[in-house]
Amino acid sequence: MKKPQVDYRKFKLTNINSPEFSHLKLLLGWVGYFALFFLTERFIKREACYVIHSPLDDLIPFCEVFVIPYVLWYLLIVLSLGYFLVYNVDSFKRLQKFIIITQIVAMAVYIIFPNMQPLRPTEFARDNIFTDMVGFLYTIDTNTNVCPSLHVAYSIAIASVWVKEKGISPWFKAFIVVFVILICLSTVFIKQHSVIDGFAAIPLCILGEIIIYGKDFWLPKFKRTKNC
Repeated sequence: MKKPQVDYRKFKLTNINSPEFSHLKLLLGWVGYFALFFLTERFIKREACYVIHSPLDDLIPFCEVFVIPYVLWYLLIVLSLGYFLVYNVDSFKRLQKFIIITQIVAMAVYIIFPNMQPLRPTEFARDNIFTDMVGFLYTIDTNTNVCPSLHVAYSIAIASVWVKEKGISPWFKAFIVVFVILICLSTVFIKQHSVIDGFAAIPLCILGEIIIYGKDFWLPKFKRTKNC
């Protein structure tokens, strides 16, 4: 069994600045995000939002079963951060910084370019547990400030860190990639996002990739290839 890198039983608020626990301060990024999320949802009026829509959205059918990977996204975030927090602090730092970068850029876009999507069905053609889940999701998560999609951005960030993780089975890495693809697809199949939202998340992830891994991962490989 893999040995934990840090013994969090020794953690106290008084030693959070110590080298052993200082990485925990990165979790404060979530506090900032939720505060900004609350403020934008409360003070940016729907009437001020630009409508995000693509003709491709109209060709994508509503499929309530995709609510499963959509909801499991929350579990993926918690489990991924939790795993790296215990077993690879460097990967935890990279993932949390990656997420913070996407959060900052996305929230800036939401403030400068407030947006919404009008894709949600007014009624469901079927009545089952999945449509019940989607209906509940609609009540707690509005259809404003959707572009770029943080569902997509976080998912790609998580996949990026897992794929680069050493000592992880290739099969598990493949599972993560497939799972992330399903999550990205779920955003449009349950009509929570436009396809534009998903594509708009890609530049955020490229920016995060460059900042977090440019020198440590991609640049050395590029130099080796160039010298061959």
